[in-house]
Amino acid sequence: MVTATATRPVGDLLRDWRRRRRLSQLELSNEAGISTRHLSFLETGRARPSRDMVLRLTERLDVPLRDRNGLLMAAGFAPVYRERSIDSPEMRPARQALNRVLDGHEPYPALVVDRLWNLVMANEAAMLFLEGLPEDLVRPPINIHRLALHPRGLAARAVNLPEVRAHLVARMARQVALTGDPQLTALHEETRAYGGGDDDGPHEPSHDIALPTRLRYDDQVLAFFSTVTTFGTAEDVTLAELAIEAFFPADDETAAFLRRRAEARHG
Repeated sequence: MVTATATRPVGDLLRDWRRRRRLSQLELSNEAGISTRHLSFLETGRARPSRDMVLRLTERLDVPLRDRNGLLMAAGFAPVYRERSIDSPEMRPARQALNRVLDGHEPYPALVVDRLWNLVMANEAAMLFLEGLPEDLVRPPINIHRLALHPRGLAARAVNLPEVRAHLVARMARQVALTGDPQLTALHEETRAYGGGDDDGPHEPSHDIALPTRLRYDDQVLAFFSTVTTFGTAEDVTLAELAIEAFFPADDETAAFLRRRAEARHG
């Protein structure tokens, strides 16, 4: 499935993506190895791009695979990139690889999300984040971004909520700016409204590297930081849109708690 961009002229779409990447026509034409005049003609519709030209320009613009298919269709060509369900037989090797990553991260939480931050897969340790939350928030499809910021979700447990909220809101804002995805935009607007948006606290650049998230569980505060891994070389739309978020203990007490919890699960 591709986005609904195929109803717009391909030149308009190319111009939108160039502007989203903050490139001038001269800069993009230099990167793509074409003349500025030709690029201008493509954007205004005075010239029709070839299939190879669409692929060349969308690669230089780092357009997501889903939207590359949309631009190809707008130019009159068939989509190039396949989109298969993660549960399809053809995706079994990918599922196995993802499971190895998740299992290998035990006893620490790790999960796989799609482009909209919907939960796709998770290891046993990650179930900690779902325990005791309202049923409507943990009913599939579970949206991790919503779960983190909803007042009845993990936000109710976060000791350092203003910092966490500012970081997550800023991260989503960057994704919206890079992709222009209307569904991401709607999710961003929804979750910003939970806590008043940008008034909740400043976003510190250092938080992009390691922001501890402190969550209260009973009489203990657990501290985590996380890393996000994406598949930059994937040629399948589904795989290209998946991300692994791996959580690590930010202190010795949290690490010991997670080890004890894993030992109790496995006897």
